[in-house]
Amino acid sequence: MSRIGKSPISIPSGVDIDYNKEKSIVTIKGTKGTLVQPIDKDIELKIEDGTLTLARPTEQKRHKALHGLYRSLINNMIEGVSNGYKKKLELVGVGYRATVSGQILEMALGFSHPVVMQIPNEIKVSADMPKGVPPFIILESFDKQLLEMPRLSIFRSNKQIYAQLIDDVNGNTIASTSSVEIKETGNKCEVSKLVGKSLAEKASVKGIENVVFDRSGYLYHGRIKSLAEGARENGLKF
Repeated sequence: MSRIGKSPISIPSGVDIDYNKEKSIVTIKGTKGTLVQPIDKDIELKIEDGTLTLARPTEQKRHKALHGLYRSLINNMIEGVSNGYKKKLELVGVGYRATVSGQILEMALGFSHPVVMQIPNEIKVSADMPKGVPPFIILESFDKQLLEMPRLSIFRSNKQIYAQLIDDVNGNTIASTSSVEIKETGNKCEVSKLVGKSLAEKASVKGIENVVFDRSGYLYHGRIKSLAEGARENGLKF
């Protein structure tokens, strides 16, 4: 990451970058939108002659990691506000369907009920249902972090509740837990809160802080609400 951090970034025309050194915040504006990113105070940012560079104070492992991290984040932000990002997700399954109404995505995924998701306003969502091939969900945004954010998905039965962090872009389960794994006793809501706590702890180990909350069409109360509260109280943001 330190080699990445040393690479200068060319600022394209139509992109405006403001760096508030006192507050350590960089704001990047372009034709697609505006993004704001706090910068660690140990990392110095310079803008000269249409080029942005970052510098670190020492060769410590932490500073090297931050150097590369912020260079990548800022480069992604510039690309996002200039050209945007697009992801195409394929729904593979017999009878799988997807429909979009405003920012509401509704999917038929083989459950007894439709899976409904509220899509953030910063993401444009559409569904493509060509004949003879699996349907596609198309997501577009200027915010790469938001577009690729893992999804916290919940499923519950009468007795148990399950939670997963899913990387929909690559089709991977990042972390999972359930009430079956929780050894402590208590009522269903108390155990569900511990499930949320457990998932947040597993997410933290993998460096994940922000997720999209997918309650899979369940109402936000009881065990669903308790799990969400447990996850939030232990570091997950959604």
